[in-house]
Amino acid sequence: MNVTAETYDELATEGHVFLDIWGPDCAPCVALMPAVDELANRYEGRVRVLKLEGPEHRELCRRLRVAGMPTYITMRDGGEVERLTGNGLAPDDLEAAIERLLDGAPVVGLPVPDHLRGVNTDDHGSSRQEGDRPGRARQRAR
Repeated sequence: MNVTAETYDELATEGHVFLDIWGPDCAPCVALMPAVDELANRYEGRVRVLKLEGPEHRELCRRLRVAGMPTYITMRDGGEVERLTGNGLAPDDLEAAIERLLDGAPVVGLPVPDHLRGVNTDDHGSSRQEGDRPGRARQRAR
C-alpha cells in the first residue's frame, strides 16, 4: 500500500508496520520491489506493508531521519523496531526483520543524532560532551 506524507500518521502508527522507503531511480529499491510485494501478501493481516516514495516526500523522510535509499523500517504502534539500509540487502534480510518484529523485538525509536543528545564525536568516533575541546581527554574532578 502506498503511503504519503498526508496518510502516514493514519497508516503507520498502529500495529505492526513494514515501511519501504524507495525511489524510482534507486536500482536496489526497484530490484527488491517484487520481494516486498511478496512479503506484503505473505504477512497480510499480521503486518501492514507500506511504500513511501522518498523523493516525493522529502520532509517526511527528514522526519524519519532517512539518509538514503533503500531504507526499510519495521515499527510497532508507530515506534521504530529496526532499520535496514543499503544496496546489499537481500529478500531474506527483509523477511528476517519482519519475523523479529513479530517475535517481539523491542521498540528502539528513531535514531537520535549526536547533536540532539548533547554528545559529539571526534573524527575517530570518540564521544565528548558539549564544551570539550577536540583532541583533549575530558578530565574528571577528583
